[in-house]
Amino acid sequence: MNFIALDFETATHERNSACELGICVVENSEIVETKSWLIKPPSYPYFNSHNINVHGIYPEDVKNAPTFDEIWSEVEETLYGNLMIAHNASFDASVLRGCLDYYGIFKPKTQYLCSIQLAKKSWKHLESYGLKNLANHHQIKFNHHRADADAEVCAKISLLAFERLFITEDEEVKTIFSKNLKTLCKISNNLFLVLYIRILFHN
Repeated sequence: MNFIALDFETATHERNSACELGICVVENSEIVETKSWLIKPPSYPYFNSHNINVHGIYPEDVKNAPTFDEIWSEVEETLYGNLMIAHNASFDASVLRGCLDYYGIFKPKTQYLCSIQLAKKSWKHLESYGLKNLANHHQIKFNHHRADADAEVCAKISLLAFERLFITEDEEVKTIFSKNLKTLCKISNNLFLVLYIRILFHN
């Protein structure tokens, strides 16, 4: 299995306000790297107090941090060609879209899967499928609501779920979870036509 697990923390309710990003890289069903970036959001120096209470990141922590567009090339290289998994993936995907839109960056056609859906298919009778509860269920200790720790736990739980479901190949994920897989950027046939016409006229 090859995929990346991703987690964002945000400074405000705005989807472009990422203040931390964590990515855990899985190759051949083994975690090979976990990394994170503190990010200076567009709202800086304003952080919502509720968000601070959740993740413990303060404006002074990102004072000298790069903005999202400054780390994107490194992030994009990690994402390229990989399935992206996140816990409550609709949130993390919306933050990624929000950041890319804010800086006018083209969105990659990355496929993503929610680890909540993966967990529900693997362990059918849990009271809660929150990340902390799943970690407790599997006796995994971590620093909840910091992006690198959350991403790594998401990866560990996903690996356990794949093992429980006897999924060993990337293509099996696409087959079994075809209805759950989403694409970060869907380009319609009409948009392809518009882009093609623009290219023709520019040439």
